Amino acid sequence: MKTPSTLATWLGGLDGCRLARVLETRRDAASTPQPRSVGELADRLQRPGSVALALTRLALPHLQVAEALASLRAPAARDDLAELLAAADDATIRDLEAVLEALADQALVWSDGAGKLRMAGALRQAWDAPLGLDAPLEELLTGTTSDELRGMLAALGVKPPGSKAQRLAALVEHHSDPERILSVIDKAPAVTRKLLEGRSGAGPGSPGSPGRFIMFGSPGPELEPGARWALDRGLLVQDRRRYGPARMPAEVALALRGPDWHAPFHPVPPSVGLAPVSPKEVDHEASAAASAFAAGAASVLSACSTTAPARLKSGGIGARELARIGKAAQADDTVVRLTLETAYAAGLLARDGDRVAPTEAYDAWAEQEPPEQFAALLQAWRNLPLTPTRARDEDNKALPALAGAPPCNGCVQARHGLLDAAERLPAGQGVRGASDLGPLIAWYRPLADSSPDGPPFATVIREAELLGVLARGALSAIGIHLWTGDAEGLDTECRRLLPSATSTARIGADLTAVVTGTPSTQLASLLDSVADRETSGTASVWRFSAGSVRRALDAGLVPEDITADLAAVATGPLPQPLSYLITDTARGHGRVRIAPAACVLHGQEPALLAELAAHRRLAELGLRQLAPTVLISRSPLDTTLAALRAEGYAPVAETTEGTVRIERALPRRATAAVPAPRGSRARGGGRTAATSTARETPSLDPSTLATRLLAAPVTAPEPAPFDGGVPFATDTEEIVAGWAKRLPYSDIRQLAHAIDAGQAITVEYVATSGSRTVRTLSSLDLDPPYLEAWCHLRDAERVFTLSRIHSVMSAALE
Repeated sequence: MKTPSTLATWLGGLDGCRLARVLETRRDAASTPQPRSVGELADRLQRPGSVALALTRLALPHLQVAEALASLRAPAARDDLAELLAAADDATIRDLEAVLEALADQALVWSDGAGKLRMAGALRQAWDAPLGLDAPLEELLTGTTSDELRGMLAALGVKPPGSKAQRLAALVEHHSDPERILSVIDKAPAVTRKLLEGRSGAGPGSPGSPGRFIMFGSPGPELEPGARWALDRGLLVQDRRRYGPARMPAEVALALRGPDWHAPFHPVPPSVGLAPVSPKEVDHEASAAASAFAAGAASVLSACSTTAPARLKSGGIGARELARIGKAAQADDTVVRLTLETAYAAGLLARDGDRVAPTEAYDAWAEQEPPEQFAALLQAWRNLPLTPTRARDEDNKALPALAGAPPCNGCVQARHGLLDAAERLPAGQGVRGASDLGPLIAWYRPLADSSPDGPPFATVIREAELLGVLARGALSAIGIHLWTGDAEGLDTECRRLLPSATSTARIGADLTAVVTGTPSTQLASLLDSVADRETSGTASVWRFSAGSVRRALDAGLVPEDITADLAAVATGPLPQPLSYLITDTARGHGRVRIAPAACVLHGQEPALLAELAAHRRLAELGLRQLAPTVLISRSPLDTTLAALRAEGYAPVAETTEGTVRIERALPRRATAAVPAPRGSRARGGGRTAATSTARETPSLDPSTLATRLLAAPVTAPEPAPFDGGVPFATDTEEIVAGWAKRLPYSDIRQLAHAIDAGQAITVEYVATSGSRTVRTLSSLDLDPPYLEAWCHLRDAERVFTLSRIHSVMSAALE
């Protein structure tokens, strides 16, 4: 397909049902409007990004067929594609036809009027080297001179023709015969044969072998020893600009792979161990998991409402703040992270300066029943563009939550692949182990992001179990409606599986309050105000203590109101120990009062102090009478003292010990000159350097020396080339200064010198997680805005952002 009109012509021949499917399947996952016409769809399919998005939703056999067709350089015959994929038996041919039908529904591959298979131009560009096969020899030799072609033919033992076109045709004709290519390679040196066999893609783990799927680029080693012999005979072709490794023509690679080699094609999903499971068992486990998460999420967001989490300077909520929230809500780190990310995606949380605070939408959400609350978070999880429960990076450093990472479509596809794989399990069957779903997800979504460590897709599977989407190795009723995107059906299933909020508590004589199920917002708010939460989940426990009751009294509640509110939610009468606790705590509450004061005024005449407290011109001092002879002021001592004297009073100030402060100013005197150091003999019988210098240098007056020192600049002057000032010493300094905004000029000079001189350096570096580390770096390579270096802390090569380097020190390497 070369123009949108070509695709539009093809689409015009489809029946209404097929066209509707095409328009439906081309809807972008990122809320892109659905195409309104064939022309708009055709235009969209020309964009590589749109094709890439469509490919991420395809299963492994669809991508394998598309790659094989790309290697044939469509248009290609169906028989050639079937032969390449080794589709010889009837079952495999039917599978191939089904795959081509699915690709046609996506408007990615179609059959033209001549019986050839064509593919979208942007789809072909998804592979630089499909199946590990580079371009044909004739294409790679474009731009080669006639003399170079003559040399290749002579090295092959072929008499070169006269013209350049004839020489090119002769070379292409020679390489079109696999037997000739193999006979030439048999005569090659051993190092060349090894190089060619490795580059051909015939070995295990190579681009063309099963189990490895490469898109949007192709790997290739750098030019190795032995390549010159192959370059001289056209078995490898070097780019005219000498850029990148030498390229192997497709004819050479196919000859080395042999006639028995075929492109990988796996039309059948991998088999997994299954076990029978009844819908009742799935519902029971899903209900328990969903109820526990709903209760934990409500507790986490309630803790965030009480104290908004603080954000790191580098962004996100750090590990210390996550631990505080988990302790307040009695929830583990996984539940806290999952709740924060889904609530933020649902609009319940938002950044507010240096904190993350609940929004007005949270207040409405908090008034809803647990099924509605859970459904809102579950829908946000379905299209969450990240893996929320991932807590560690590749260096095992703690990752902040709500860090604002770039959207990850592979994470979304991993979640959708999980729903696809679990939904296609046989009815009444579930996988024996949840980890067995990993290979199935990889088959349904081969381009999805897997777990960084551990079993494939272990993180997203664990999230699905935590939410009740996956239960007993099968997709629950909640998961089925989540897979179909049926919001109304999802709400119905959530109301069926999750109980309503509990509005009563069982208060015992052991000063505990137990709530079975998810407590209502009013009940949780009341118990959080007068008791400390100990556990959360299917049953939540609060404990009353003198400190928790005092906290409620400090918030302005009175003992009568506390008792009445608790009696209203208790399943029975309040236990006598709790009533005694509230009464005893209230009796001692407020017996000592503490008032803020900047200074205290006191005297022996009550009438005078009363006059000061009522004086209008002294109202700005904020005077308040505590006793007939004691006043406090909100203003500092010197301000109060000056105001009283301005109004004609004669106060005196006191020290912290209670004595009268003396305000007499002492006369100023200069310090005595420091005498010159005496000469002393060093251990070798000679004099010290200081003594020798003092004797040889004429003595200076201390005042003159001080004047010189004050006049000298503290540090070297900052470069200011654009303002007519001092220029940078080197170009490297100027480049580093342009990117490392946090470094002073002295550190910029030291870092630039280390880069130019190839010396090691020690830096203080702030990672994206906000953690600070001190790293010793060597083999520095400046690539603005990055610095590539060997990190001695990680014992590996790392890339550092210049703007995250906060200080530079000299390095001491052994």
